[in-house]
Amino acid sequence: MLEINKDLKFLRKKSKKIEKIDNEIRDLAFKMAKIMKENKGIGLAACQIGYLKRVVVINEENGFIVFINPVILQKSKEKSEMEEGCLSLPECYIKIKRSNKIKVRALDLEGKEVVLELEDLEARVVQHEIDHLDGILITNKISLIQKIKNLLTR
Repeated sequence: MLEINKDLKFLRKKSKKIEKIDNEIRDLAFKMAKIMKENKGIGLAACQIGYLKRVVVINEENGFIVFINPVILQKSKEKSEMEEGCLSLPECYIKIKRSNKIKVRALDLEGKEVVLELEDLEARVVQHEIDHLDGILITNKISLIQKIKNLLTR
């Protein structure tokens, strides 16, 4: 069984674009969804289970949504700050300011292009997971002083 990757050196690498959506990619997406649910997550990037591929899954009421090669096309100017956690950084919770709404383009499991407008928690989760694809962790989003304060208050 695959586990959540906690290797920070690996997680800081940029994931590669998917050139062909085949059964291997579909299987990866289903494994990711299973692992995300088992770990009570709401989003997961492929690098978090050891694959440097641009695949993201997010949890939703009726199952999960897969984003292959996701790109954020627009971000709202309105932002809100919220505490975020990460399956790869257990017990690390950091207040992060993100756009409230985004427009994202991606491929689905059939290779069809989809453009979705997301807001609130879904927008936040997708931004978080796309950061993972680009090798960015929530700890990269805060200053050294904030990191020290977080350590001292734990």
